[in-house]
Amino acid sequence: MHDQETYTAKDVEACFTRSDGAYVFARWGRAIAPVIFGVDEATLGVFKGACEAVVSLAGHKMAEVDPEIGANLMVFFCSDWSELTEVPHLDQLVPDLVPLVERLKSADANQYRIFRFDDDGGIKACFVFLRMDEVLADTPADTIALSQMAQMIVLWSDQAFVGSSPLAIVPDGGVILKPQVGQLIRAAYDPVLPAASRDPSHALRLFARLTAAGQVQ
Repeated sequence: MHDQETYTAKDVEACFTRSDGAYVFARWGRAIAPVIFGVDEATLGVFKGACEAVVSLAGHKMAEVDPEIGANLMVFFCSDWSELTEVPHLDQLVPDLVPLVERLKSADANQYRIFRFDDDGGIKACFVFLRMDEVLADTPADTIALSQMAQMIVLWSDQAFVGSSPLAIVPDGGVILKPQVGQLIRAAYDPVLPAASRDPSHALRLFARLTAAGQVQ
């Protein structure tokens, strides 16, 4: 994704165009009920605060419990990917968990997200896995939290943030969502737009909303 302060129409389309060339957009179709595993109370508060901030930005809703599956946003912290195979019942939520763990080990990955979708194509669940390697261990909790929440609020392209963070550093050393990313998230949740789309013309509708907000060039 480009790092300029505003997006062109092509930039918006690229945000949701996967590496195989397919345009795939989805936003949450239900209230988000988060739960975080493997962190202390302080970090838990940071993550829930980041989730509330991003959900509020989108104009979406949170809930204590999802009526169908309980918690529908699950964030798991671990120090080694093998720990995931020891989490009770996780293999029931994540099919092929063992092969996935082996792939993550082979790739030396430190994060992975899995989305589940409802009948309309909207997001109904997201599982976030974070392995605390040296990079993440040296990253402040608020940075990790805001970055992960930004990446779960819509289904971005698998290339969207390769080499480019959705966050910006402010003068006091803290982090915020890049304004253009925040505006795109807000546009994605316009109630007039569908919860999911595979038509690239959807990107033009998003772009039109950014234009109206004065966030494009």
